[in-house]
Parts: sequence; structure tokens; C-alpha cells
Amino acid sequence: MTFGFNDPESSDTSSDPIYGNRADRYSSWDSEPEDPDSLPSVTSTPAPRRGRRGGIFREILETALIALVIFFGVRMLVLNFRVDGSSMFPNLHDGDMLLVNRNSYEVFDLYTLIDWIPGVDHADAKEFKPFDDPERGDIVVFNPPVASSKPYIKRIIGLPGETVEIREGNVYIDGELLDEDYIEAGITECSRQCDPWVVPEGEVFVLGDNRQNSSDSRVFGPIAIDSIVGRAWVIYWPVGDIGILDHADYPDE
Repeated sequence: MTFGFNDPESSDTSSDPIYGNRADRYSSWDSEPEDPDSLPSVTSTPAPRRGRRGGIFREILETALIALVIFFGVRMLVLNFRVDGSSMFPNLHDGDMLLVNRNSYEVFDLYTLIDWIPGVDHADAKEFKPFDDPERGDIVVFNPPVASSKPYIKRIIGLPGETVEIREGNVYIDGELLDEDYIEAGITECSRQCDPWVVPEGEVFVLGDNRQNSSDSRVFGPIAIDSIVGRAWVIYWPVGDIGILDHADYPDE
């Protein structure tokens, strides 16, 4: 028995009942592209973001940590101080709020930065002072050498090694009249007989600007520089007085 097969590539399918007329089939195709506006639109829904709540918590935590670092960093440099009383009148008033530079007279040993390294030895300290030594005219906050629940604020008048004398209502340094243009002349007196003070090394002589109402070195003598908390730097309250505190100038220095 012989089986016969029709080759679709070579056989004539023009009248094939299955394929139909070839010309009719191809001519029925539309050569024009479809209008894009007529196509159905597909809207994609974005996948929900995961971990958003955790991201917000992390941002809050990072912000809080940065704020704490800034706060403690600032506190290492400055502190706020409220003037209590009238001992610095007329230049400072009761209730004034100040920023105090607590590192004004600090001496740092740079070797402390490497002391933790094993095998690193050094005989002497490597001292570093970021600011100047105490100067006459500096307004300082200090812990007084008398019983007190709070620091005092006064002005440095005498420096180490100098002789301070009060007579005829004025201050004399090493026998020379001290010109204090920030207070009224002739108001500096002692409640008792004032003998000259020789200021020891490592100490300073301080007075309040309100010489008639101030407990200062006239009462308890010179103070140790180590007892100074810091130098008054900025007044920030009341708002009308905001600014850097003026440093007293002395014509003969």
C-alpha cells in the first residue's frame, strides 16, 4: 500500500478547505498600526515600601544622638551663669544671663592623648593653652574661699606678683594709680584698715565693680586661679543687652 503526503510548501492551497484562499488570508491583514489611544491602558501599582517605620525610628534616633553630642560638646566649652545680686553694678545687673568660657585658663597636657598607647613614655608634660593667662579687667566666675552655695562673679584687678593697695578711694598697683573708667572714681574703700596685698603666684586679686556693695578680695584675699570656673564671655539676657562683654582697657598698659 502506498501512502501519499501533500507538501504544504509545494502543494497548491489556494482552494484548501482548511487554509482557505491564500490571497484572501493575507489581504485581510490590516497594514495600518492600531491607534495607541484605542489600546487598553495598564496602570501599575507600586509595591508597598517596606521598613518605613523602622527608617523613621532610625532617623529620630540619629537626630537625638547628634543633639546630645552637640549639647555635651557645648557644655564642655561654655556654661550659663545668672548674675545674682548687684556686686557688679553698673556693668552687670541682677538677673543678667551670661555665657562663661570654662576653658579660658585651662592648661592641657597634650601627652594625655597618647598616654594610653603601650610603650610610649615621656618625662615632661606637653602643655597647651588654648587661651591667654588671666588678664587685668577679666570678669570671672569662681568658687570663693568662703562658705557659699553658689559661685561669685568679680573682676580681676591684681595679677600674680603684683602689690595691690587701696587708699583715698582708689586702687594702686605697684604704687601706680589704676585708671578704672568703667566705675565711678574714688569709691573703692575697705570696711577695715587695708594693708597692701602681695598677690602670690597662681592667684589673682578680684573686686566687684560695685565697690560699696561687694564681698571680694578685700574680705577674703586673693583667690587661686584654679578656683576660677571661667571667664564671662557673652551676655544673652536681657535681649536688649545681647553681645560680647567688653574687656576693660587700662591706658598705661
